[in-house]
Order: sequence, then C-alpha cells, then structure tokens
Amino acid sequence: MASLRGGAMSIGQRAAWLYHESGVASLYETGRDSWLVIIARTCRMFAFGAVSLIMALFFAELKFSDLQIGVFMTLTLTGDVILGLVITLMADGLGRRRVLFAGGLLMAISGLVFSYFESFWILLPAAVVGVVSATGSDFGPFRAIEESMLSHLTTPKTRADVLSWYVTSSSLGAAAGTEVAGRFNEALRSREGWDIKGTYHATFWVYIVMGVLNMVLALSMSAKCEAAKAPIEATGEAAQGLLDEDQATDEDDGHVVPPAAKKREQIRSRFSQVSSATRIVMYRVWFLLAIDSLADGMCSNTLTNYYLDRKFHLAKSTLGDIMSTAHVLATVSAVFAGPLARHIGLVNTMVFTHLPSSIAVLLFPAPQSLALTVVFLFLRYGLNNMDQAPRTAFIAAVVRPEERTAVMGITTTVRTLASTLGPSITGALAGSENFWVAFVVGGALRVLYDLGLWVMCINMRLHAHEPNPPQPIALRESTEETPVETGSPQRDEHSYRT
Repeated sequence: MASLRGGAMSIGQRAAWLYHESGVASLYETGRDSWLVIIARTCRMFAFGAVSLIMALFFAELKFSDLQIGVFMTLTLTGDVILGLVITLMADGLGRRRVLFAGGLLMAISGLVFSYFESFWILLPAAVVGVVSATGSDFGPFRAIEESMLSHLTTPKTRADVLSWYVTSSSLGAAAGTEVAGRFNEALRSREGWDIKGTYHATFWVYIVMGVLNMVLALSMSAKCEAAKAPIEATGEAAQGLLDEDQATDEDDGHVVPPAAKKREQIRSRFSQVSSATRIVMYRVWFLLAIDSLADGMCSNTLTNYYLDRKFHLAKSTLGDIMSTAHVLATVSAVFAGPLARHIGLVNTMVFTHLPSSIAVLLFPAPQSLALTVVFLFLRYGLNNMDQAPRTAFIAAVVRPEERTAVMGITTTVRTLASTLGPSITGALAGSENFWVAFVVGGALRVLYDLGLWVMCINMRLHAHEPNPPQPIALRESTEETPVETGSPQRDEHSYRT
C-alpha cells in the first residue's frame, strides 16, 4: 500500500510539474480574457492558413504573372503598413476591443469580395482593408494589439508562458486551416459543376465565418483588456498628458485652445509615446527584425506552397497534408518556448531555436526529391515559431507598460514594411526561372539576423519598469528601476522561475 501511495504521489507530482512547466498554470491564472484573445487569433490564423494554401495558385489560375503575384503581395503588405501604423497608434484611445471588432467585420467583408470578384484592382483594396494575408503570415495591426493586451493582462512570471500558448494555438489554427483547405478543394473538385477556380473562390468563405467569430469574441472581452490610464512621464521625449476637457487653456497666454487644435496635439502625443531610452534599445531590435522580415517576405508560406506546387506538381490535398503537418510541428515546438525561456533566457531561446530553422530555409531548394525537401520544410517550420513568444516577452520587458501598444505597433509596422519588398523580389526571380535563389538569399538573411540578435541584444537589461521583476539567472544581473541603456554590462537573460 505504501508503494502504491508513493506511486500515486509520484504521478500527482509529475502531473503538477507538467501543469506548471507547460504554461497551463500561467494561462489559467491570467483568466478568461486571455483565453478569448488567444481563441480570436486562432480563428484568424485558421483563415490565414486556409488562404495561404491557395492564394498564389488562385492568382495563377486568374492568369496573373509571377511578377504580378509578387507585386500584389508587396502592395498588400504596404497597405498593411499604413493601416497598421494608424490603427495601433490610435487603438488605446479608440478602445482595443472596438478595434478588434472592426477587424473582424473587415475580414468578413474582404472574404465576401474574394468569393465573387477576380479583378486585380478590386481584390487589392479588399486585401488591404480586410487584412487578407497574402503571405500567410499575421502582419496586420491586430496581432500587435492582442500582444499588448496579453502583456497587460499578464505578469513577468506568466507572460512568456501565456504568449507561448498564444503562438502555439495560432500555429494549430494555421495547421487546421491548411488541412481543411486542401481537403475542401479536393472534395469540391470531385463534385459535378465545380472547376478549380470555383473551389478557390469558395475557400474564401472561411474568411467570412472567422471574421464573424472574431466580432463575437471581441464583444465578449471585458474592460480589463483596455489600456491602463497610467500617466506617461513628462520628459523631453515622452508624451505630454492629454487634456480631458473639450477645451483647455494655454498656460502661456491664457487663450483657449480649440478642440481641433487639441485633437492634433493628441495625435502628436500618441506618436511621441515612446521615450528616448526605449527608442535607443528598439532601434537595434527594429533593424534586426527588418532583416528577418525581408527574408520572411521572400520565403512566405504562400510562396513556399507555390514553389512546392511548381517543382513537384502536387495534388492540393497532398500539399495541404504537408503544410498542415509542418504547422502542427510548429504548434508542438511552440509549447516548449516558454519553459525554455525560463531556463536559458529570452534571447538565447530566440537565437538557438531560430538559427537551425534559418539554415533549413537556405538548404530548402537543394534536394531534388520530395522527401528530403519535406524534411527541410519540417525542420524550418518545427523550430520557426519558438522565437515568437520570447521575442514579444523580450520587447515587453524593455519598454514601459504604457508604451507597449505603440512599440508593438511600430514593431509590426517595421516588420511589415521590411517584408513588402520580399514577394516582388521572389516574383521576379520566379518569372526568370530562379525561384530557388529566393530561399538561399532568404535563409542567409535569417542567419545574419540570428547572429546579429545574439551579439547586439544579449547584454540588454530587462524588467527595469516591472513592479515585481523575476529573479535573474546570473548573479550579476540587475532588475533595478533604471532606464534601459545600451552597452549595459548586465546580462539580459532573466529567469521566469517562481
């Protein structure tokens, strides 16, 4: 009996260990709003995964040239830059839930347009306004808002775990969307009266459904998701306090400032939310992310699907199976990002998981057999997402809480802007029968990003603005309430152990 009790306790202890190490405990502790945010993104990524499988193939069926396909993706991403910058800078003032609700509505409308129209110039504005993912990645403004919401809802101890589940569930959604799209297309084509173009149109129905679900989820979120009313420190670079009244008195001459002038001042204030100390740090991060995002634009999910289809002429169900499996591997690996960050630190997790994925991208076009090509594809996807949650946690750790939405919005804008040239470059290469070069160049750029990240960011100080910073891994680390400085001698890697 004693041995049975010991065994039972051992099983219970293992279950408790798994419960905490997997991050489920952190997710439960954070509460209902975090679940709703994660489900909303999972639904959106389901739509992105479904569309990424057929987007380039759909355009090819419409007789768009390879260069036109690349230009369409570039123009879509460029539009996303403008839309993302405006929305993320205004989101906290307009209300985060309202912005997410509007995003769901625009998704549904764009899905409706893609279901019925085929003109390049009609589809383009629908893709921009509705944030249709032409590349299969989540480059729109809503991810930045969701990450800011989760950073606001979490503590330093739970943040990496919750963000890991945010990435994990989105990868699972993309995997499910890709698999469903492949099976859906094959099933429709086997029915009488359906041609390949019609099945592609029908695939965009998922955008309508997921857009409506995002609207419902946004309405279900509580006021806890909104930005805190914390004042921003009035420094030379920081934002000045906003006036609450319809009119305010100018302290210098006693004149009344009209509402229109006050509104302009509010907009300028939002652009200056990021303090000079934070900018010094983020300039380096943004530069590196721009390199990585250019590579991602050249080797996006949509273009990877297109490359596989052109090289091996796969059935859509087979292509869907391959890409769905790749997304599932990304899902499984992302679960371990949070625990790994707690043990080896944020930057080390970002670099040492992303670097092998980058090498796999570089080698991806080399094999002539489908089997070896798929091995490199699985290696790329299996490790690719493990840096996302630590990256978001890293950014949240080096900026003030009231700066997070603006900083993450600018980060999304920088990444999207950098990625805009990628599809056009790849389209031009594909049109000249040099499609494979895009993956070699993209992989090399990703390797450069990984090495640069480790060299430039390993000594950054984290959690300087957190009320309850976690204990550092190294004894020489500090979590004092000091501004972030470049060239700090402290290690950046803080443990998330309780």
